[in-house]
Amino acid sequence: MVRIGNIELPRFPLLLAPMEDVSDPPFRAVCKDNGADLMYTEFISSEGLIRDAIKSKKKLDIFDYERPVGIQIFGGDEESLSLAAKIVEVTNPDLLDINFGCPVKKVALKGAGAGVLRDIDLMVRLTSAVVKSTSLPVTVKTRLGWDDHTKNIEEVAERLQDVGIKALAIHGRTRTQMYKGEADWTLIGRVKNNPRIHIPIFGNGDIDSPEKAVEYKDRYGVDGIMIGRAAIGYPWIFNEIKHFVKTGEHLPAPTIADRISVCRKHLQKSVEWKNPVVGINEMRRHYANYLKGLPNIKEFRNRLVTLRTEEEINEVLNEIAVTYAGFEFEKMPIELVNYHEKCPA
Repeated sequence: MVRIGNIELPRFPLLLAPMEDVSDPPFRAVCKDNGADLMYTEFISSEGLIRDAIKSKKKLDIFDYERPVGIQIFGGDEESLSLAAKIVEVTNPDLLDINFGCPVKKVALKGAGAGVLRDIDLMVRLTSAVVKSTSLPVTVKTRLGWDDHTKNIEEVAERLQDVGIKALAIHGRTRTQMYKGEADWTLIGRVKNNPRIHIPIFGNGDIDSPEKAVEYKDRYGVDGIMIGRAAIGYPWIFNEIKHFVKTGEHLPAPTIADRISVCRKHLQKSVEWKNPVVGINEMRRHYANYLKGLPNIKEFRNRLVTLRTEEEINEVLNEIAVTYAGFEFEKMPIELVNYHEKCPA
């Protein structure tokens, strides 16, 4: 069993990474159904919460069926983060996470997200301010460092643990790498195996198959794995990894009926949570991922992204289910999306 403060997670838990414009309540619902043990909201600006910004407040929405669930905030000012932590606590999440990992310019170059990696003393002060402002367990998500010359994650882990964080998730790239190249888990393993470290350490980056999850678990000894891009359009990855860890065998690939069913639920939740217009518009980014691997699917996809009612979309999904009935998917048609302007922190 893995503990984060008073939260109990199963042995070797699988976490859904906080992803901007992706890990909203509808997406989290289908990931929870398919085995995610701990999930996070999209990251929320501390300044936005203090200004009472509608978009920021909307991201605070959490539901009991999601638990345990954490709310993630970001910012570069101690007072703002402290106030934001107090606002978050009122919504009663299970934990509060600080984003020190987002690499996009609009965040990092304003001294927040991964930008804080250029000033470790500031990172410690910001974290300490949040810990002192809330009774919630505080966790941190970050990267190896700002660039190849400042991979200071070992120092960061010790200092953040000393000011009271209860777990640390580490993405195996620097800020300057963004999402390019291969994630380097070597330093993640060093942090986990540091005898001074007693909080859970979760690894993140490039986990896209049960085999890789088990390989990295055994090689680096992490307490659990955080999965982001590989879950987009493929929430089954959580249960597939769990089954493989337990048995060494693969679950059958989800059928076309499975894919359509999950896509329908995602759509329904999106419409319910956002309203029909916004929910349908924002769902359009997900169809290609759910239908990946189907031959000659372009015409159906083109129709799905132009329709304006849930009923019409469900009719097309019915057509797809009938057209591809019996189609056998390859084991896991996963392709990690390369986010340049998104931030799966």
